[in-house]
Amino acid sequence: MNYRSMHAALSLPALIAVAFAWVAAPAAASLGGDVTSVSDDSVQFRGQLVSTGMLHYDRHDITTASGTVVHEYLSPGGKVFAVTWKGPMPPDLRQLFGPYFEPFRSAAAAQSRPGGHRQVSIVQSDFVLQAAGHMRAFQGKAYVPSLVPSGVSVAELQ
Repeated sequence: MNYRSMHAALSLPALIAVAFAWVAAPAAASLGGDVTSVSDDSVQFRGQLVSTGMLHYDRHDITTASGTVVHEYLSPGGKVFAVTWKGPMPPDLRQLFGPYFEPFRSAAAAQSRPGGHRQVSIVQSDFVLQAAGHMRAFQGKAYVPSLVPSGVSVAELQ
């Protein structure tokens, strides 16, 4: 085993430990929450928040100190209907998913495989998630189908 693969093997458990530490953090409901939860996420992630009005929704972008960018999509009805993320570290998914975290955690445990690359896919009537990642490269999208505004294609959300 060379130095690089040994370093990667030792770093992966550390990343998993950090992810489980986030699980213990208190949660504010983001997915399905309102604009206040977007502000709460920005504070919790210690990130910079920029909001942009779009035709069928408002997009709130949070850039974390680690460089991960989280997009939260707010419907005209005032609910966060989708979240996406991309960056070197995964965001606190308990914080980001709120009440939708438990379906994610159950599915992630069921889909867990050994190795450095992780993919999770969940399709339920009230929660959809596609996420993938490995060290320094995490991305994902989660949404609540019943909250997606008319005229919005979730395939376009990045």
